[in-house]
Amino acid sequence: MQMAVQWLLVLMAIAAFLGVVLEELIHVNKAKVVLFFGALAWMILFIAAPDDAFRERVQAALSHNITDIAGLWLFLLATMTFVAYLNKKGLIENIIYRILPGQITERKLLFMTGLFCFVFSSIADNITATLVSVALVLSLKLELRKTLRFATLVVFAVNSGGVAMITGDVTTLMIFLADKVEITHLLLLALPALLAVLLLAALLSIGLSGEVIIEKGSLQSARGVDRVICVLFLLTIVSTILGSLLYSIPPVLTFLTGLALMFLIARFFNEDIENDPILEYVRAIEFETLLFFLGVLLLVGMLQFIGVLQGLTALYDVLPVMLANFLMGLLSALIDNVPLTAALLKSDLDMSTAEWMGLTYAVGVGGSLLIIGSAAGIVAMSKLPGLTFMTYMRSFGLLFVAYAFGFMAVYGMGLLVS
Repeated sequence: MQMAVQWLLVLMAIAAFLGVVLEELIHVNKAKVVLFFGALAWMILFIAAPDDAFRERVQAALSHNITDIAGLWLFLLATMTFVAYLNKKGLIENIIYRILPGQITERKLLFMTGLFCFVFSSIADNITATLVSVALVLSLKLELRKTLRFATLVVFAVNSGGVAMITGDVTTLMIFLADKVEITHLLLLALPALLAVLLLAALLSIGLSGEVIIEKGSLQSARGVDRVICVLFLLTIVSTILGSLLYSIPPVLTFLTGLALMFLIARFFNEDIENDPILEYVRAIEFETLLFFLGVLLLVGMLQFIGVLQGLTALYDVLPVMLANFLMGLLSALIDNVPLTAALLKSDLDMSTAEWMGLTYAVGVGGSLLIIGSAAGIVAMSKLPGLTFMTYMRSFGLLFVAYAFGFMAVYGMGLLVS
């Protein structure tokens, strides 16, 4: 392929990124921008193909990219529908209000939120954990400035929580399956990752001195059908973890099965009525988020195909491994961490256990530095009014400090066990 075409495609990816950053200035929805450039980029690949053989390679790469996107879309659709139902029925709000005291300081509430997000994302996927955590933040009805602090902590804590579990983060699973680290090494990531979350909570709590009066109102008992569906949701999460771990069942398949069971249970309990059909909850999900994911993943797939992501491994030839790993975490805020990790694994880098542990943390948590750098950030941005690229950037310095602390702590832990 001609160099001019490659440069054009890279510039298109940059333009799409700028469209997200400058959304508030240009007043064009970010999903529309990235979807346009993502689809157009693949069309240019087909048009600029020098021969039929190359065009077949483009077709194969696009098919693989679309398959990955379809899996993510369907998984998101299933999880969002579950959460939309439980949220509409008030179950999430009821559970949160039963746990929280009637009055609590804003600082203590911030720490409790970070701890909840960290623990929950260790047992559930990042998207589900973010949806539930954002519902918690919205239910507090804080002023926007404080809500943004809570949202920033949610994104960082959710990404940090799954980094030590092979079921909690895809990149962690990829590095484990490549025999770069053992399961015991990964579990040791939990403590430094949690300390980084607590550090960020401490930094974000500066200036918070008020108290929150949690108006619980009259907490109604959940109906039988709602309780059954709530239990089904939890069983689906557990089944997803066990199915993936024991039988390599794709998570999307388990969640679609759970979603189908939810529809059948609603029918069995005569909940699927004309005024409130169960399938209508599919419409309640954020399709803007899905379209944004579609555009971003199309662009990332294009960059992987033209070799831009593989070229990033050249950093290891000119920089110390630890510094290169640290920078990979920063890059994962701009580039999807799955293809980035895949490119690093394919390059067969020679690193110690401590360095592999550092990379695992970097690519898992580094995406938290930008709101568009992780699925958690994108979901949070779509659900929280006022949370934009620029408002999230105000906390970049604090996020960077927490990320750097966590990275160094993980690397130090790796040196102790090596």
